[in-house]
Amino acid sequence: MGVFAVKTTASQEQTVASMIANREEDEVHAVLAPDALTSYVMVEADNDAVISRVMEEIPHARSMVPGESSISEVEHFLSPKPDVEGIAEGDIVELIAGPFKGEKAQVQRIDEGKDQVTVELYEATVPIPVTVRGDQIRVLDSEER
Repeated sequence: MGVFAVKTTASQEQTVASMIANREEDEVHAVLAPDALTSYVMVEADNDAVISRVMEEIPHARSMVPGESSISEVEHFLSPKPDVEGIAEGDIVELIAGPFKGEKAQVQRIDEGKDQVTVELYEATVPIPVTVRGDQIRVLDSEER
């Protein structure tokens, strides 16, 4: 059993992954289409012959990369990236959800454990710290850049 890379048409990774996953093949164990990997789908299967057979009936599946990958080569795609990654204290952000949607704010504190960010709203007359989830903000300007 190994992990094999299947080359796909650009922007069709999810479609190909769904089609492979929906086929009832006992030899295919898992399918992964990571966002960070463009034009490729990772398939865990008993052998490459199974994948070659499956690919014949799936549009947008172009070819199989020769050789086999180990699980250690793809495991970084399996762990979720925290929403607060790439955000630093002092960054200027826009709130994209919640009651303050559309407001601009400055990051005061980051809690990676809870995936939350405490920001201070710009437009407020009195500085009010607001704690929001990391997926509710978008970085506009970073002090590091």
